[in-house]
Amino acid sequence: MTAELVLQIVLTVAAGLIGVGLFGALSQQSIVMVMMGLELVLNGVLLAGGAAWYFLAPELPDAQMLVVVALVVMAVEMAMGFAVTVAIYRARQVDMVDMATDLRG
Repeated sequence: MTAELVLQIVLTVAAGLIGVGLFGALSQQSIVMVMMGLELVLNGVLLAGGAAWYFLAPELPDAQMLVVVALVVMAVEMAMGFAVTVAIYRARQVDMVDMATDLRG
């Protein structure tokens, strides 16, 4: 396989991840499902950026390090988001986005 074909395949997979994640984030009402959709979008963006950077400058490991750091930051962000979701659910018994919009205090 040539490098252009591999790049096209990786970018197609990244576009698929972004599309599925965007659909999941916009069509779901559960807070957890919206967060999972956003996670897929971010993974698609990272995959596309890392692949493009790797194919533009394959001798530099900067792209791989940036992707690893971004994945760690995303994991921490999602853990905090799930903690907030669990706290909201325990306090108010709210697990849907529509019901969580009127929370005050």
